[in-house]
Amino acid sequence: MSLSNRTDQLKGQWKQQVGEAKIAWGKLTEDEFLQLEGQQDKLTGLIQERYAISRDEAHKQVQEFMDKHNF
Repeated sequence: MSLSNRTDQLKGQWKQQVGEAKIAWGKLTEDEFLQLEGQQDKLTGLIQERYAISRDEAHKQVQEFMDKHNF
């Protein structure tokens, strides 16, 4: 699978999981989730900022979410 196809697939999966992400991190808006398009680094930074937690903790939360939802 090409990188472009994989990226499109991840974006599609992300759009399907926005509701679950909103439940996990309610301080973020649906629009923010849609703009992130599943980009883990950006999501980690936003969670770190909104929840005033360490980068490591935010990364751990994002990784657990991604693993749970097969990203």
